[in-house]
Amino acid sequence: MYIKVEVVAGAKEEILRKTSSDSFIISVREKAERNAANRRVLELIQREFGGKRMTVKIISGHHSSRKIISIDNASA
Repeated sequence: MYIKVEVVAGAKEEILRKTSSDSFIISVREKAERNAANRRVLELIQREFGGKRMTVKIISGHHSSRKIISIDNASA
């Protein structure tokens, strides 16, 4: 499954808000330096969609605030 994510890095508060069935807006405290914000976004998405059994990867948008993320069930 693919989802679209818009990331706000360096926010005061972490927020994960679903805007449609396949879109999210995520605010993270980490800054967009040394991949810290991307790692935190992946952690939040993994927690939202089922925990450690899921494989979550950024497909596109590594250096952008708009990303496409792939979510796969690792146990299948």
